[in-house]
Amino acid sequence: MKTIYLAGGCFWGMQKFIDQFEGVLATEVGYANGPDTPPSYEDVCHDSGHAETVRVDYDEGKLSLDTLLDMYFLVIDPLSVNRQGGDEGIQYRTGVYYTDEAQRPAIEAAFARAEQKAGAKLAVELKPLKNFFSAEEYHQKYLDKNPGGYCHIPQHMMHLDRKD
Repeated sequence: MKTIYLAGGCFWGMQKFIDQFEGVLATEVGYANGPDTPPSYEDVCHDSGHAETVRVDYDEGKLSLDTLLDMYFLVIDPLSVNRQGGDEGIQYRTGVYYTDEAQRPAIEAAFARAEQKAGAKLAVELKPLKNFFSAEEYHQKYLDKNPGGYCHIPQHMMHLDRKD
């Protein structure tokens, strides 16, 4: 099992999107790469400095990091700073955060592909994970619990690779 942390705007939609792929073992939404004090959702909404992030545990034998990151880049605007869809603020910044230095070459390759496609320098952070604090329970699998909830990711993108 490998783990990567993906910040792609509102974590509700990113979690729902990532959960659909064969090889994803578990996801958890939380707050990453801000101050070392665990924040509340209210703190994050008031510019605590944390990014809404999804921890993704995946089986690299079934889902490569290359493929996972290519999917991630399909549903974010990689040129937007602190904004995805209708969500705006530092907590909605985009980023790929890693804990295993061996993942960095694959991440850099995915960034290069995305940058070439975009034709401009990406606004997506590429950094080691500084910290990750689990979000409150009501945020976990939010769009499964609240199917009509807002999401900047188009609904049709939630059904690219059903596991069931």
